[in-house]
Amino acid sequence: MNDIVLSCEGLVKKFGGITATNNVSMQLRRGARHALIGPNGAGKTTLINLLTGVLEPTAGRITLEGQDITRLAPYQRVRRGMVRTFQINQLFASMTPLQTLALVVSQQRGLGARWWQSLGSNAAVAERAQQLLEQFRLAEVANQTTEHLAYGKRRLLEIAIALACEPRVLLLDEPVAGVPAGEREELLETVAALPADVSVLLIEHDMDLVFSFANRMTVLVNGTLLTEGTPEEIENNPEVKAVYLGHGDDSAHAAVEASNV
Repeated sequence: MNDIVLSCEGLVKKFGGITATNNVSMQLRRGARHALIGPNGAGKTTLINLLTGVLEPTAGRITLEGQDITRLAPYQRVRRGMVRTFQINQLFASMTPLQTLALVVSQQRGLGARWWQSLGSNAAVAERAQQLLEQFRLAEVANQTTEHLAYGKRRLLEIAIALACEPRVLLLDEPVAGVPAGEREELLETVAALPADVSVLLIEHDMDLVFSFANRMTVLVNGTLLTEGTPEEIENNPEVKAVYLGHGDDSAHAAVEASNV
């Protein structure tokens, strides 16, 4: 079995005369907890948009489990097992978490528009929706409309929806962005407890989350891959220190924190 589930080779994306992604190659291993970091404007979002099909590359190749997906539409990539939380960017305000997850589970199982019947009559759908509610600490708000949920709970619901799609590769796009301090711990613990068989690529500015979660890290700067390694290697890399601070006196961990103030 190939240990590489997602890879890109020589990805280039140009917007007119601007090169947003410059010959980036990266590999995501099976079961990985891989973080993609870099200062604002580094090209992280562009790279993720290329991987998920939101943007078409100027040059380069993307493979998912050995199959070339470079020209596939986003929904086709989802069907093949690659899901991004950012794609679920508009929750149904008038629906509850239970209804939302029942809908997604029903669609995933080919029940389509019969989801409202399945919620009451399909035991498998109801059981899976309940499992997700408990796993993502949403059981106590299962019947509240989404518009009335705390922001941290909405972020948890977004990740629950992504997991309901049964991904093999999950791209978490800044999961704690905008979450108040009092709601962050619950979300961080839930992210840490994601299934081991799901390969995760995390895009995040919060270095506490990055260093506690990732077992491998990729650093982008000005659209170019600067370096890649373990969290310890990244934290002690003089190039990373220089890029973030302009000198090597402090750790990369502190440097990245400083760059986000």
